[in-house]
Amino acid sequence: MNRTAKAFSVLLGGLAGGAACAEPPAMPAAVPGAAPAAPALPNTAGPVRVRLADVVHADYRDAVMSVVNKPTVSTKATAPDLICTATMYEWLFDHPDRVALAWQRLKVPAVPITDAGNGLFSWTDEHGSEVVWRTVGTFRDGRVWYATGKVKPGPATPSVPVKAVAVLSHPQKAAKDGVASFSTSVQLFLVSDSRAANLALRLLGPAAPRVAEQGAEQFLEFFNGVANYVQKNPTKADALLAPPGKK
Repeated sequence: MNRTAKAFSVLLGGLAGGAACAEPPAMPAAVPGAAPAAPALPNTAGPVRVRLADVVHADYRDAVMSVVNKPTVSTKATAPDLICTATMYEWLFDHPDRVALAWQRLKVPAVPITDAGNGLFSWTDEHGSEVVWRTVGTFRDGRVWYATGKVKPGPATPSVPVKAVAVLSHPQKAAKDGVASFSTSVQLFLVSDSRAANLALRLLGPAAPRVAEQGAEQFLEFFNGVANYVQKNPTKADALLAPPGKK
């Protein structure tokens, strides 16, 4: 990760956990790269317009809308179309901890993600970062994640409090015998009112939007890379996605 990306990890380092790789992953040959990001469209997900206030659980609605309406950083990315078993694709989004473990088994560095139970996931790092998140709303072919915590880019840097919302959309373009083609996109919104976050934005200057897009692209590749690998190597799926300590 270059120096610019490290600075911006203050804002995007723990965004909903899915982009929680210690370094931008060097993907296996069977995994395609991510597509360029598209401009953000507030309160939408994919090709279908979504009113977040209608789909987010009442307990989290105010918190989610406060992040989406006044983000410090927001961006959107769209991944190349992906062919995968529909049940497997949904399962991956429900088990980000096992996706992180799969990358480790593929020898790609990834920060461990913990299933804390009751739909809550978390990750920590050696610097003291800690982010927790959960699904707080669902809609047809999509879901909303809400994350809170702190990101500490290095041992000598201060912790930065963050709140983030990820709106994930994966509509099916075609399906047959349980296998579908998915067109997946994500919108990411992050709020941090710390001085360190504001300083990171000033240091990045014109580079900030592209760095944010790269974070969103990695978010999608975190899931799509494993989905693509499993679809192409079905006999390896059970071992790759097995719980910790089992293969």
